[in-house]
Amino acid sequence: MPAPGASGAPGKQPGFPQSGELTQILRTGPFHLALRAALAARGLALHRVQHKLAQRGIKVGVTSLSYWQQGARRPQRPESLRAVRALEDVLDLPARSLHRLLVPEGGARAETTERPAARSYRSLFDPSDALHALLAELEAPTDGGLHTVGHHEWVHIGAGRELSGRRSLQVVRAHRDGVDRYIAIHQGDAGCDPSRVTVTAGENCRLGRVRRNAATAMVVAELLFDVRLRTGDTHVFGHSFEDGSGGQSAEYVRGFRFAGGQYVLQVCFDQAALPVRCRRFTQTKAGAPRSGQQELTLSGQHRAVHLVEQGVRPGIVGIGWDWG
Repeated sequence: MPAPGASGAPGKQPGFPQSGELTQILRTGPFHLALRAALAARGLALHRVQHKLAQRGIKVGVTSLSYWQQGARRPQRPESLRAVRALEDVLDLPARSLHRLLVPEGGARAETTERPAARSYRSLFDPSDALHALLAELEAPTDGGLHTVGHHEWVHIGAGRELSGRRSLQVVRAHRDGVDRYIAIHQGDAGCDPSRVTVTAGENCRLGRVRRNAATAMVVAELLFDVRLRTGDTHVFGHSFEDGSGGQSAEYVRGFRFAGGQYVLQVCFDQAALPVRCRRFTQTKAGAPRSGQQELTLSGQHRAVHLVEQGVRPGIVGIGWDWG
């Protein structure tokens, strides 16, 4: 169930004053949005930044700084990259936090598309051909233009040990202009009847087209926003899938095409169907060995387990359980 996302976090220095929004965008980029957020957080006008750079022996015009924060130009020459390192000092940012958005570790030039690196659906879904066919029916591009800032997901397991439903509240950021929808994907357990799966749009979106594939138990739904997002805009929205048609469920997984922000998964069990053991895990791709396995303790009162991923990487995160 892919969700968009961002990249690895720069190290935080002692006393570094920053909001959660700035922290996140320093992870995800793109460079011009991170620079703009840092300038806003520090409350510095461009002519003051220019003056502080000059005090450090760095000459950069106000026009160039303006172009950098607008994304109209990108620092690439050695002297410009030196100015970016000085900007980190002026704006009280962690070392390399801006520079790494232009030149990643190892010195290779970063992509100039300003888009987080993405995994293919093929690496996250098996089978993927059916999913691509459903996405084609919705005329969904390979890159939906969104990556995750935050995602909280609730999964409910019913009295018959079936996946009865799941609900999501997501915060996404656009990495290109004109984005006005999100494609939500549900794949039921063995025996799932997609015709019985219902999709409900929640906060700040409305339901568009829905496509189903009985052979793979897949449902793909179009969630429409009432606004067209510009690059850097964030959007909060919710949705849910009601299922209950499949057989016994033993795990829930979510695939992330993009690296991203925080992901919280909570799995709640009916009182009549409590597992004997729960564990979290990660996978680099579908079918790969599972790693990062960790036992989870079932809450007696709430009959739930959860995981929190602060900085999601492309791949798969999940919770599995044994019925005994």
